[in-house]
Amino acid sequence: MADSDSHEVIDNRERSRFELTVEGQTAFLDYNRKPDAMIMIHTEVPPMLRGRHLADAHAKAAIDSAHAAGLHIVALCPFVKKYMQKHGG
Repeated sequence: MADSDSHEVIDNRERSRFELTVEGQTAFLDYNRKPDAMIMIHTEVPPMLRGRHLADAHAKAAIDSAHAAGLHIVALCPFVKKYMQKHGG
């Protein structure tokens, strides 16, 4: 990803993660994509970016992407599990 900040969550398929860079720091959600499923593994937000709902944005982007591709969602990440319980998915 470029050094310049992006203001949207990007699916970086080369690294198998959704990511967003703010103020030079990158928050991300790691996943493993299978032919019929997206396995959401881990969400990480750098300490200086916490409290900005970036993890929510990652979970939403990943869930929307999985649904758009017709993939079953396997939420191993505790944050994604909690997000899905609260918002559906």
